[in-house]
Amino acid sequence: MLKKIIVTSGEPAGIGPELMYHLASYNNKDCQLVVIGDKALLQERFLNYKHKITLIDYDQSINTCAPKDSLFVIHNTLYDTVTPGVLNVNNAQYVLDLLDTAHQLCISKSFDAMVTAPISKEVIDQSGIKFTGHTEYLQQKCNVKEVVMMLGCKELKVALATTHLPLKEVSAAITQEKLYDIINILHSSLKHNFKIENPCIYICGLNPHAGENGHLGTEELEVMIPVIERLKAANMNLIGPLSADTIFSKQNLQKADAFLAMYHDQGLPVLKYIGFEDGYNTTLGLPYIRTSVDHGTACELCNKGVASPSSLFSAVDLALTMINK
Repeated sequence: MLKKIIVTSGEPAGIGPELMYHLASYNNKDCQLVVIGDKALLQERFLNYKHKITLIDYDQSINTCAPKDSLFVIHNTLYDTVTPGVLNVNNAQYVLDLLDTAHQLCISKSFDAMVTAPISKEVIDQSGIKFTGHTEYLQQKCNVKEVVMMLGCKELKVALATTHLPLKEVSAAITQEKLYDIINILHSSLKHNFKIENPCIYICGLNPHAGENGHLGTEELEVMIPVIERLKAANMNLIGPLSADTIFSKQNLQKADAFLAMYHDQGLPVLKYIGFEDGYNTTLGLPYIRTSVDHGTACELCNKGVASPSSLFSAVDLALTMINK
């Protein structure tokens, strides 16, 4: 039986729909890829490319890869017209419909993993639906206490203790209980999804110089170090908290299996500098595998036929690797 991966086509005014074109050339015969999106929209965006792609309605009884120059598709109808590069609040629910369909297919075990194309948080919020990102939305759908956002590339993996929060809310969000859960999920996923026998996790401090023994902040002393020591006593290989301005040294990159940053923009600029073209995103702690591209909707590139599929391929490769491991 082939492994089955469902792929959402993302924000219709962004590059997501046209990135789906490249999946027809994805060179791996071990999995069946199925795209969710509006078929007319996909066909329109595919006109930017030289090869004609045939869209085949997905039939769950078929357990083969799509034929050459074709894609299996589950059709979801747009709510309103789409102008390439121009966000339309009336299609916000369409974007969530794609996610809801993928979630149901994965939670029911009909598919082995979900890969997501980029979406616009802004346009969903503008529609009146409180939305902070894929990670938090799927966490709520799955009704799980905690999840971990981890991004990576060939050179490193960076997990986040907090995700899409205003900076002024980060300190209060990092409690001993939360940090304990986050490190446990990260450690378990590195062992079971990535088959790293004894993961070495380097942990960023929250404050400059990791608080400098309380002179630049007390979060390290009062929250982080007690949790880290407790988990080290349980034989976890943890290093830190270390100052975030030096933790990503070449020596540490060679030693660490993953880094844990305390907030979004503490760790991700380094990751995206090193591996923007082939980076991936994954949500650890869900009852199914979910991976994603590590870039945004790139509306300015929409409908020009120039968007790179490298990150999408990395996300599919990662999903297949995690399934097999």
